[in-house]
Amino acid sequence: MSSFKTFARAGHWPTLAASFLYFDFCFAVWVLNGAMGPFISEAYGLSAAQKGFMVSVPILAGALMRFPLGVLAQYIGRKNAAMVEMTLIIAALLFGFVFVDSYDGVLAMGVLLGIAGASFGVALSLGSGWFPPQYKGLAMGIAGAGNSGTVLAVLFAPPLATAYGWQTVYGLAAATMLLPLAVMWFAAKEPPDREHQSFREHISCLFEKDGWAFSLIYVVTFGGFIGLASFLPTYFHDQFKVTKVEAGQLTMLATLMGSAVRVLGGWISDRIGGVNTLSGVLLLVAATLAACGFAGTSLVGTTLLFMLCFAALGAGNGALFQLVPLRWPLATAVAGSMIGEVGALGGGFLPNAMGLSKEFTGSYLGGFLAFTALALVMLAMLRVVQIRWTRTWAEKGGRARATATPAAQPAAPRVTRVGARRRA
Repeated sequence: MSSFKTFARAGHWPTLAASFLYFDFCFAVWVLNGAMGPFISEAYGLSAAQKGFMVSVPILAGALMRFPLGVLAQYIGRKNAAMVEMTLIIAALLFGFVFVDSYDGVLAMGVLLGIAGASFGVALSLGSGWFPPQYKGLAMGIAGAGNSGTVLAVLFAPPLATAYGWQTVYGLAAATMLLPLAVMWFAAKEPPDREHQSFREHISCLFEKDGWAFSLIYVVTFGGFIGLASFLPTYFHDQFKVTKVEAGQLTMLATLMGSAVRVLGGWISDRIGGVNTLSGVLLLVAATLAACGFAGTSLVGTTLLFMLCFAALGAGNGALFQLVPLRWPLATAVAGSMIGEVGALGGGFLPNAMGLSKEFTGSYLGGFLAFTALALVMLAMLRVVQIRWTRTWAEKGGRARATATPAAQPAAPRVTRVGARRRA
């Protein structure tokens, strides 16, 4: 308890709490179509491939919106960017409540739900911006645990859709967004770690190998989380013939594990290093996904495996974002948004792979094995790139350096003029 009090005093906890709430409600909105997938599929008689595509649209749209919001946050401030985004989300949900009445309308609504998915980099940077490097992993883990919004969506959307119709859920969600908007306005303070840089400096992570290495690993950890979380209600309903509400409850059991363990992943990474944590995570994700593919006839076994898989994915998300502020201490919001963007794009891969596998082979196994192979490839890449990381900006295993400074980014080689050398 005393160590947590020390952590809370090290930063501004009301901002961290506001960031968590902001991300939590945005995440719930982002996955609404996935949570209501069985209802929408039944309403329009969708094929397996159409189901996968419908679920993937909000994920892909949110991914593409993340980086622009992160850049905007660097100029108008993260608190202001968050409030602008939440206002747009409310308007989008009201549009869905009033106008969506066809499959094409659902796809258009999926694009608008992507606005909520853009919150990631801003929420984590805002929440952790007040905390010193040794607590960044835990602070980002707490803010990032807002992906528990998935639990809210799959727990409440199905029964509400059953009682009032799935379009009405959009209107109810619009009303709930007023809570995080008010908390952000009154409780949050812009962190002091903002530095005025040129646009080129802001987007420098786009041109660095490390940025793409982080992004590809995040394709597995976060892409797997959001992709599975969005598709599981449809998977449970179609594969095991459970009711729509029961499919949401089973999904909730799995996603709750991922959300809770994300904080633990950040905490563990502060101590043993993000690289060490990620290595174990990727291996566990590959094993559990392959096992899920072969356990397709056992509801209990599949649910338990998904819970273990989501726990690993959640820990991996926390571990990776323990490393981000160590690598980009002055541009965490932009770097986090860029990494989150590519990672979320990976989330669009999984529902489509599952839907296409089911439609053309009659089984979801191919989708599971494709993502298993991707996890193993990313594990091999991590073991290679971590050698350079631990020689330049991180301690062995990916821990924060004891004398962390704003110059944590790898320094350019020092150039000595020939004339100066001769005078020396």
